[in-house]
Amino acid sequence: MSKVVNWLQHHETRMFHFVNQRIQHFFLDHFFSRITHLGGATATIVISLCFALFGQGVMRTAGIQALIALTLSHIPVAVIKKKYPRLRPYLVLPQTITYKNPLTDHSFPSGHTTAIFSIIIPFIAAMPVLGAILLPLAFIVGLSRIYLGLHYPSDCIVGCFIGTAAALLTPALWG
Repeated sequence: MSKVVNWLQHHETRMFHFVNQRIQHFFLDHFFSRITHLGGATATIVISLCFALFGQGVMRTAGIQALIALTLSHIPVAVIKKKYPRLRPYLVLPQTITYKNPLTDHSFPSGHTTAIFSIIIPFIAAMPVLGAILLPLAFIVGLSRIYLGLHYPSDCIVGCFIGTAAALLTPALWG
């Protein structure tokens, strides 16, 4: 089993280094350091709340479901971060490129990736055509977390799954 774990860690570290170091560019530095905030608490709560309060019809319902999914998704995130306290890459890998205000809490799973996926899925369910814009946007937010040296790829993949699962569970609870 340790051979498999070592193999996975090695390849994850290689993927992390590729995104964090090899594709560095002035434009990407600015782009990723801004777009990453779309997965933050402020943006995801404000966006969902605005649609829940001011949206009409299916978009209002999607806003309410996004708020519920956002709340539900962060319960497992909080539990996992406590149970599996993984250090952030910039604290473990000395060559990691970081940007201003690196986070100090645990890395696994990515809360930003969880949040963005938990709020986009209800909107895509309400209007499938939005998927062409929202899915790539959510993946870019996840990629930004790696580029900025804050998360490993597996942190973002698990965040994607948790956010999506919470969003898919919400309509089932809805009635």
